[in-house]
Formats: sequence, C-alpha cells, structure tokens
Amino acid sequence: MTRRDRVRKLVEHRRFQHFIIAVIIVNAVTLALETSQRMLTGYGQLLHTVDYLALSIFVVELLLKFYAYRGGFFRDSWNVFDLVVVGIALVPAAGPFAVLRALRVLRILRLISVVPSMRRVVSGLLAAVPGMASIAALLALIIFVAGVMATKLFAPIAPDDFGDLGTSLFTLFQVMTGEAWPEIADNVMREAPMAWIFFVGYILVSSFAVLNLFIAVVVSSMEDQLRDDMRAEEAKQAAVQADANSEILAELRALRSEVAALRSQRSEPTGEPA
Repeated sequence: MTRRDRVRKLVEHRRFQHFIIAVIIVNAVTLALETSQRMLTGYGQLLHTVDYLALSIFVVELLLKFYAYRGGFFRDSWNVFDLVVVGIALVPAAGPFAVLRALRVLRILRLISVVPSMRRVVSGLLAAVPGMASIAALLALIIFVAGVMATKLFAPIAPDDFGDLGTSLFTLFQVMTGEAWPEIADNVMREAPMAWIFFVGYILVSSFAVLNLFIAVVVSSMEDQLRDDMRAEEAKQAAVQADANSEILAELRALRSEVAALRSQRSEPTGEPA
C-alpha cells in the first residue's frame, strides 16, 4: 500500500470523520460564544485560540484530501464546497475585508458535507430544483391571474389591499401564507358578501394544492436520491465481493496446480538399484 493510499484510507475512516464532526461542533460553540461581549471580555483569547485551531485542522484535512485524491479532489462537489467555505475563513478580516469576518460562521455548514444523511437531504433538494421551478412558475401565474381579478373586483371596496395590481399581488401573497387573511376577507365581505367564494377558491388552489406540490416534488427527489445511494452501495459491495471471489478462485487454482504437481510426482516411476 502506497503512502497516498494510506492517506486516502485515513481521511475516509469513520473515526476521522467523527473527529471532524466534533471539531465543527466545537467551532460552532466558540463562534456562538464570541457573540457575547461578556464571554469575549473574560475568555476572548481562549475562544480565538480554539477558533484558529479548528481552522488549522480544516486546512490540514483539505491538504490531506488533495494529496490523496489529486485531480479527483475537484470532481467531488462537496470537496469544492469545503474548499470555498474554509477559503473564506482564510481571507484577512481587516480593512475592506472586515465584513468577511462574519462569514466565518459558514464553516459550520461543513457539517452538511461530513454527515451523509445531511448530504442526501441537500442533494435531494438540489435535484428537486427543476421541478420546484416549474411549480413556482405555476404559482406565480395563479397569483398574477388572481391579482388581476381581485384588482378589478375589489379595488373600489378595499383600496388599501387591492387598490392596484402591485398591492393586490402582495395582499394575495399574504393571504396564501395564511397571515391575516380573515381580516382582509372580512373587510371585503362587508361590501361584497359573496367575495368569500374568491378567497376560499384562491386559498384552496394556492395553499393546499400548489404548495403541497412542492412537498411532493422534494419527497420524490429525496426518494430517488436514496435509491441512487442504495444502488451505489450495492454496486460497491458487489465489486468488493467480486474481488474477494477472484482472490478465492486464484487461490483455488494455485492449490489445484500444486495438487496436480504432487500427483504427477507420485505417479512417476522411481528407479531401484539392481
């Protein structure tokens, strides 16, 4: 086993991953404590030391991965994510870059790339983006149509909520979220008692139908991601089993050759002295 293989085995070992998770959690605690002026006054130097130590560990981890994977390091999007997050923390937090000091907290997001279950969730969300974009376009179309209708119907009755298209769109978005929609509906229904038909229909379509489609798309995408992970794990196990079977077959062939050689030696006639 080469040195590079040993380093790869180290960074992929479960205990090493657990150590990195522990460092991320400790770093999160220190960053949270740094928001307290009292803690900074009493333990500021210790908190900064722990923070720099955690950053150093992250840098060493990335260097080990880069050495182990070489060009393959950048083929893994999670490695690139870790590189960007840690790289932001390495930018000098002075002068015009002082605002980047607040971005140190992004290092906590590395927990996503380290914990496999979190990676699956994020991968599922990213895979669901195309479907969610289509649903968002459908929702925007519904709100626009409802906004035009509400402006034409209710502008004279409730100008504060439906006086123009922009106001109507904002009001309908508020109604869709369920925020204060009874008060908005009551204001309109004082002058137009049948307006409840519009509001009930709009809420049923926008909140209960379209928004639930988002959940359906995300759940479906996560199920697909889980199936892909299961297939990859099965393929990995099959490859390991195939290698083991190949080694066993090679040993059996070697044993068979040895047995055949022994048999041939025993079957050869031995000359006896006259």
